[in-house]
Amino acid sequence: MSNNPLLHGAQGERHLLLGNEAIVRGALEAGVHVVTCYPGTPSSEVPDTFHRIGGEGRYRLEYSVNEKVAMEVAAGAALGGAMSLVTMKHVGLNVAADPLFTAVYTGLPGGLVVLSADDPGCHSSQNEQDNRYYARFAMLPCFEPASAQEAKDMTREAFSLARRLEQPVLLRTTTRISHLRGPVDFDALPAPQPKKDFQRDPARFVPVPAVARKRHVVLDELMARARQAAEESSFNTIAEPAEITKLGIITSGVSRNYLADALAANGWEGRVRVLELGITWPLPEEKICTFLAGCERVLVLEEGEDLLEQDIRVLVQRRGLSVSIEGKDDILTHQGEYSTTLVTRRLARWFDEICPVREPRSMEPDLPGRPPNLCPGCSHRAVYYTVRQIFGDEAYYSSDIGCYTLGLLPPLRTADFLVCMGSSISAGSGFARASEKPVIAFIGDSTFFHSGMTGLANAVFNQHDVLMVILDNGTTAMTGHQPNPGMQQDVLGSMSSHMDIETIVRGMGVTEVAKVRAFNIKALTAALNDMKDKPGVRVLITEEPCVLYARRQLKKVAPQVAVVAQQGAEAMRCLEELACPAFYRHGDNLEVDATLCTGCMVCLQVAPGAFKAHKRQG
Repeated sequence: MSNNPLLHGAQGERHLLLGNEAIVRGALEAGVHVVTCYPGTPSSEVPDTFHRIGGEGRYRLEYSVNEKVAMEVAAGAALGGAMSLVTMKHVGLNVAADPLFTAVYTGLPGGLVVLSADDPGCHSSQNEQDNRYYARFAMLPCFEPASAQEAKDMTREAFSLARRLEQPVLLRTTTRISHLRGPVDFDALPAPQPKKDFQRDPARFVPVPAVARKRHVVLDELMARARQAAEESSFNTIAEPAEITKLGIITSGVSRNYLADALAANGWEGRVRVLELGITWPLPEEKICTFLAGCERVLVLEEGEDLLEQDIRVLVQRRGLSVSIEGKDDILTHQGEYSTTLVTRRLARWFDEICPVREPRSMEPDLPGRPPNLCPGCSHRAVYYTVRQIFGDEAYYSSDIGCYTLGLLPPLRTADFLVCMGSSISAGSGFARASEKPVIAFIGDSTFFHSGMTGLANAVFNQHDVLMVILDNGTTAMTGHQPNPGMQQDVLGSMSSHMDIETIVRGMGVTEVAKVRAFNIKALTAALNDMKDKPGVRVLITEEPCVLYARRQLKKVAPQVAVVAQQGAEAMRCLEELACPAFYRHGDNLEVDATLCTGCMVCLQVAPGAFKAHKRQG
């Protein structure tokens, strides 16, 4: 039995939690039955925590093959009466949008909470999209926590609202909220909650056009109820200073923290009224108007797009209020993350005061760069090296979302374009047809199951000319080694089963298929040369466990490391072409850091005269 406080902590206890861990506790306090996900930073710790603590039968966790499927499973469970949570990063909601929009029309009696973790600053993402747009677009009540405590409390309240309205509710976090740590006071953990019985009602749950038109009317009525809940919510608060002031600030999300710090650090708390919004859609219009009525100037402070600012400007115009609304400028733009320093600079300008903080100092120009890199011993490096040796710049490289995207930099240079997750084969097919150039599409095993299979089916059906390389490292590596259908090890016990990629590829009609070990340069070279000049769809599957997964989860460590046996041109050529992070320069010589070397022995195959194997010490 697990002693994890998330599962056994009593009411009144206080624990230091990640924002993502606090969300797990909030879901448990609500009585969640079903959790589905596709892992993606910054949301990954939520399902991983559910998996780690086990649940003791309280809930069922599913790592789905993609976000759309995760949304559909969670929606189906909520239709069946279960309180359901589906988690993903912000771009994952694009994949899941189709079932989400329909689920909003039909409603879900069991209750569904959708966690969308946004990534301002692109710490681990290809864009900075602000998924508060989805709340407005799909008509979803939206909660935005600003602390670990609120992450827990809002998750629990989101479930309550989702059940009362029988409507999906959006819990929108950002990287800072997901990964902050803060004290969390626990409420009671209830006994497992009953599920609602499903009542057959095709006139509600089968959204043919005649049904959908009527459900749109119902949805408007439900959003009016959600708006009233926002008006009454303790998560939307007004702070009044002791002295009367006509200055006001409306803020939401993590910006609430930066504002509080900036006001406190500079003694400005008494100069301004503050409206903090924790439920940011639908807007509590009456509370906002009451706040605006006492102000002459209002600054809207929100990270991301200017959604609140636009909404409040419209509200002011519609209600005929006499108040000046200000918002984003050249200091606080819609790009990147905010900070206490940036907010302080903006407030100083707004207060018409000398800024109390210095301008940010630019980085010293002579500091060495630290670009993202494939791990020492990563099997993708061996594949990329071999591909470059055979194809060089004659081929064009279609990349995908995963660790293997890190092959874009010299000397590997195996990423010429990338559209989105699962697109490498599809975009590569289109590029090859338009340009009549040879194309190699790289995709990982998890991404293949996520959305690469449909692109491969399309390539076969439309007779495209493309070479697909499936980099099978046996796990979903970039987001933390979560399982996928192709994993050899049954990490979830009876909850998962293995699917063979080669069997699937051949079942889709691909006849030119080869499978090799990624660290076997000779076999890789032979397979690539065999496929190089053949027409049509060809698939090369390269297998080797992720080196970090093998070490941490499978407890596999190679008994040997590489050492430099002969300095000279051959060793330096290996450094320049393979660029393993375990290599380093020591004066004019090349050395291998034994603490980083994983014993893959690729360097011995690339430059056999320069390296030799040495027994690992310790």
